[in-house]
Amino acid sequence: MSDPKNDAGTSQPKAPAKDPKKKEEEDLSEEDLALKQQLELYVERVQDSDAGLQKVALESMRHEIRTSTSSMTSVPKPLKFLRPHYGTLKGFYETMPDSDLRKYLADILSVLALTMSAEGERESLKYRLLGSEGDIGSWGHEYVRNLAGEISQEYIKRQSEEASIEDLMELVQQIVSFHMKHNAEPEAVDLLMEVEDLDLLVEHVDKTNFKRTCLYLTSAARYLPGPDDMLVLDIAYTIYLKFEEFASALQIALSLDNMQHVRQVFTSCDNQLKKMQFCYILARHGITFELDDEMVADDDDREALQDIINNTKLSESYLTLARDIEVMEPKSPEDIYKAHLLDGRASAGASVDSARQNLAATFVNAFVNAGFGQDKLMTAPADSSIGGSTGNWLFKNKEHGKTSAAASLGMILLWDVDSGLAQIDKYFHSNDNHVIAGALLGVGIVNCGIKNDCDPALALLSEYISKEDSSVRIGAIMGLGIAYAGAQNEQIRSSLTPILNDAKAPLDVIAFTAISLGLIYVGSCNEEVAQAIIFALMDRSESELGEPLTRLLPLALGLLYLGKQESVEATAEVSKTFNEKIRKYCDMTLLSCAYAGTGNVLKVQNLLGHCAQHLEKGETHQGPAVLGIAMVAMAEELGLEMSIRSLEHLLQYGEQNIRRAVPLALGLLCISNPKVNVMDTLSRLSHDSDSEVAMAAVISLGLIGAGTNNARIAGMLRNLSSYYYKDASLLFCVRIAQGLVHLGKGLLTLNPYHSDRFLLSPTALAGLVTMLHACLDMKAMVLGKYHYVLYFIVLAMQPRMLMAVDENLKPLSVPVRVGQAVDVVGQAGRPKTITGFQTHSTPVLLAAGDRAELATEKYIPLSPILEGHVILKENPEYREDS
Repeated sequence: MSDPKNDAGTSQPKAPAKDPKKKEEEDLSEEDLALKQQLELYVERVQDSDAGLQKVALESMRHEIRTSTSSMTSVPKPLKFLRPHYGTLKGFYETMPDSDLRKYLADILSVLALTMSAEGERESLKYRLLGSEGDIGSWGHEYVRNLAGEISQEYIKRQSEEASIEDLMELVQQIVSFHMKHNAEPEAVDLLMEVEDLDLLVEHVDKTNFKRTCLYLTSAARYLPGPDDMLVLDIAYTIYLKFEEFASALQIALSLDNMQHVRQVFTSCDNQLKKMQFCYILARHGITFELDDEMVADDDDREALQDIINNTKLSESYLTLARDIEVMEPKSPEDIYKAHLLDGRASAGASVDSARQNLAATFVNAFVNAGFGQDKLMTAPADSSIGGSTGNWLFKNKEHGKTSAAASLGMILLWDVDSGLAQIDKYFHSNDNHVIAGALLGVGIVNCGIKNDCDPALALLSEYISKEDSSVRIGAIMGLGIAYAGAQNEQIRSSLTPILNDAKAPLDVIAFTAISLGLIYVGSCNEEVAQAIIFALMDRSESELGEPLTRLLPLALGLLYLGKQESVEATAEVSKTFNEKIRKYCDMTLLSCAYAGTGNVLKVQNLLGHCAQHLEKGETHQGPAVLGIAMVAMAEELGLEMSIRSLEHLLQYGEQNIRRAVPLALGLLCISNPKVNVMDTLSRLSHDSDSEVAMAAVISLGLIGAGTNNARIAGMLRNLSSYYYKDASLLFCVRIAQGLVHLGKGLLTLNPYHSDRFLLSPTALAGLVTMLHACLDMKAMVLGKYHYVLYFIVLAMQPRMLMAVDENLKPLSVPVRVGQAVDVVGQAGRPKTITGFQTHSTPVLLAAGDRAELATEKYIPLSPILEGHVILKENPEYREDS
């Protein structure tokens, strides 16, 4: 019975096409021809009625397919010759009785389907599931890849039909273990993401591939929508813990902002040196964290570690770096302006002592000598300072100018709490309220990022919170906000919240109180603080809602939810009930803060949509929306480049209020990272006919060059200073920008991202955003009497150094290679992680996008990322070459 069918089966494909077949056979080499005939014979034999013959034929066919390794660019020969018989074999398969042979044939059909089956049929998978349970890897990589693709389609289909997926999951297990063994970790991860079962990964990783797997997971997380990104990072955290790669696990815990995980890292690790390294990572991230006896049993050890977290030695390390690079010599504002390089007209106006120019010099001096503890205006000894005693410089400033001048002392003595408080103390005895206010703010600045058991800032500032004079109150309140940013200190909350709802308090005091609470509780979603700020907003009268200061209230509310995504929704609903003057402003601010640093594409589109509308004059909510685009998109390089392009479009089509915010958004996107295209755009805008746009562009030039000493930007700003020599306001902005470019003589950065752009420090971002929001209305804030909002930037100031320390935390000088970082995610082998490197000895400076690696085998770093303080332990296996 099987004969006629058999006959029909084999002759069918041959009958119609006589000539082309002949021609094709002539083209084939003898070997190929033999192979082709051999395979055709097997196809006939498979359909034989004798089971023994069938088995031999299937075995041989299988052997041919498996052994034919051809280049990946062409289809393997056996598959090519079997193509015409695919339909025949399929037809025969349907008629076969259920047996091992049938499964055998299914396996072969599954492989043939790789090249034959129609799009979307998923036949390869269908026959795979019907076939024998054999090892899939033996059919080759391409086959496994194809299967993985078909599984993800099938999975989606079955999920929608709510069908069982057990058989699929068994196959997934096989594929994942195959991929993991063959260095294809990204493909294994992708498949598991498709079938929503990443937990499987943990059992398949081993010592050889866990680092590459986790690197792929953490990089992919940036491009995933929430809450998937959190899940992926969680798996990476679990894998790192499993292989005791604690420092990397800690970084992921910080990225998730999960304090339980942070505790777990400390409790799982029992090496004191490693724990010290964790503390350096925590200190750099700028969060408040209390160690307890579970995490570190020994009291002395715990105290030593807590000291590192509290940043008490930051000033010492910074000055070590400064001495090493030989920049201890204090600089005066004139050294920065370099007026002698310009033509006559500009320098002529500079000799006049105007209060505005002196105020600018105060800021420049504070920024340039930040953290060095000495300068030529505020701390110089009485006889040598320019024009007599130090008191003189203070009184070269008018009223509120004295506040900034006194506070600048705090900036110069940054992080050096003991000597700072001693030097600022003299201003507390002044009769001038502005000077006292500046001293209070100075105390806050000195303590910025440094925590101390005896809380000197709180003790000093809390008694001034309820004084009569509003400038003194603002000084004390802003000082607390800067000193305790991110500390979530209950005591401060209980003393500041009543001010928000005090009917007699002036608007500026209320605005700064809200901002300080926002900073202290940044990203905490604290209900009580949110409640108090919302009531304060509702109590504002019509006229007050138009004031620029009122706009700090929605910002303070936004800071509470910084980066917390969905948690903001309840508060956002409440904000819809506000007066329509501020409703949209509040909406934009909350949205942009909640999704800051997440890279969420949908939110960027939403904000762009708001910017696209052409509105009547007097609408202010588009400013925060533009800043919001930068805040959300700064998360990863790709989004960053795209948003720079979108902002270019806004410049061309947007209304005035949008054009004023665009430079600030560009400044935030490239902070301390002077990209040439952005620099050119800002340079163009700094000559804009609208002075507000020009001012914002000038300040942003300072921000993108902050702490880089970038010569090109410094040159641009010098030219601008001669261009605007008659315009006091713009000249003031140029000076501020000059101070920023030379921030800490080029040793500091304002970038809130650290650890290879993986972690975002919430307090740093909060400080920057506050300053930028104040710059949205230059005339009222920075050029008015609230110029001290510029000091909020201190929250983001960090030394851009790599300091290697030994096991006793003493600085070590070791050779390191510093070069441009290269993205090596998912690359085969062990690719180089940096390019174009130079070898220096530590301590060294790291520019934006730089990465360092040790150039010696003598030490082993305890941190996976060489940035900030890195503890090196001696490598026991190191032998010096004799």
